[in-house]
Parts: sequence; C-alpha cells; structure tokens
Amino acid sequence: MDKPWYLYIIKCNDNKFYTGISNNVEKRIITHNKGKGCKFTKYRCPVVLVYQEFCGTKSTAIKREIVIKRFTKQEKLNLVEGKRKFGPIV
Repeated sequence: MDKPWYLYIIKCNDNKFYTGISNNVEKRIITHNKGKGCKFTKYRCPVVLVYQEFCGTKSTAIKREIVIKRFTKQEKLNLVEGKRKFGPIV
C-alpha cells in the first residue's frame, strides 16, 4: 500500500512561503534544509514547516497544491494561522 500524500507549506528564512507535496514531509523538510529540496528554497534556508494537510492520494495532493499556489501571501498566511480552513474544494 502506498504512503498517504500531504500538502505542506514551509516558511523560508526570508519570510517567503513555499508550497509542496510529499508522502514523507519530515524527510522532505530535511532535504529542503540541506539545500537540495528545490531551486526556490536552495538559498532560503533554514526553512520551517508551518502547515501540513492530509490529501490521501498523490493526485489529490497535486490538485490541492495547484489551488494553494494561486493564493496570495495573505491567503496563505490565513491558512497557516487557521483563519481559512481549507480554501476552495478540489
């Protein structure tokens, strides 16, 4: 059986948010902090996990990531702070 997938948001050292998906968020954060996660976070370490959302399947996680990446920074901040629970349903 496949591991469940999650959407995650990390806050970089320059206060920018990065949204991604993974079936092992803890390992993915470690990879980001080694400068090997992705181009966006490579020079913005250290990063801190600020939000995680269960998606179940990779397909659902990808769809949710697309929705969240369209959010403004304030909308992402609201999501992280719990002011906006889920955003649009995919």
